[in-house]
Amino acid sequence: MRVAFAGTPEFAAEALRAILAAGYDVPLVLTQPDRPAGRGMQLMPSPVKQLALKHGIPVDQPEKLRTPEQQAALHAAKADVIVVAAYGLILPQAVLDLPRFGCINIHASLLPRWRGAAPIHRAIEAGDAQTGITIMQMDAGLDTGDMLLRRGIAISEDDTTASLHDKLAVLGGELVVEALPRIALCEIAPAPQPADGVTYANKIAKQEAALDFREPASLLARRLRAFDPFPGGLATLDGVAIKLWKGVAEDGQGAPGTIMQADEHGVVVACGIGQLRLLTLQKPGGKRLAAADFLRGHPLQAGQQFALPSA
Repeated sequence: MRVAFAGTPEFAAEALRAILAAGYDVPLVLTQPDRPAGRGMQLMPSPVKQLALKHGIPVDQPEKLRTPEQQAALHAAKADVIVVAAYGLILPQAVLDLPRFGCINIHASLLPRWRGAAPIHRAIEAGDAQTGITIMQMDAGLDTGDMLLRRGIAISEDDTTASLHDKLAVLGGELVVEALPRIALCEIAPAPQPADGVTYANKIAKQEAALDFREPASLLARRLRAFDPFPGGLATLDGVAIKLWKGVAEDGQGAPGTIMQADEHGVVVACGIGQLRLLTLQKPGGKRLAAADFLRGHPLQAGQQFALPSA
């Protein structure tokens, strides 16, 4: 079975590693064009490209896949199936129809919940008890195709997007390797997604980092976990923007945004419901610090007030 692969970030690279380890012939890898990264903003190959080159696999990096010229490498690869994982480009119908087994997607949620770009972040932010991986037969819609395999895992109380991403990346690799031989033997009956329970995971916007302490502390604590490693939380105190990375919700009350306590045990801020004990903070130009270390270089006092975003 010839398995072409389309993906870009580390989540996709983990799936490609699993496919290669299982011994599949991968005639072509598609990935996003190299992008500027790092302090020097030098062009950097994606994790998927780096892995493909390490294994001597041809790599194609079209800006789009709309024209016959942009699809030429896929035609030449003569793949039986295309596995897609966090690729970043829309596949037109001509590409979806190209392999005899079509295109299958590794999606990081239990569909139909959290279709879209940021399913890991949104599951944590919403307080979901579990998420998982769905192997899906792709169609022209946004994560609307028939489900082939689906497996869930629990979301722990201290999971961040970073930690949950790593767990799901491994699970995605395992599940796609389980699916491929069954697809080849036509042993999987595709199941349409139910109409009930559809939610969409909108892409994370940088401006979402600004925390509004008028919201419940429990929601803000989840948001900090969901926004780690990007974009983090952000709150302004006396004109200084402070990054917030970890916090826990507690009982208590006060005017939203008011610092109730600041010591080695954390910075406690009153919220619309409850209080948020901030445990990891970062000042401009600095690095993430535990609250005790942060306060030694940036003292805070009870009664100080974080700015509240304008409505």
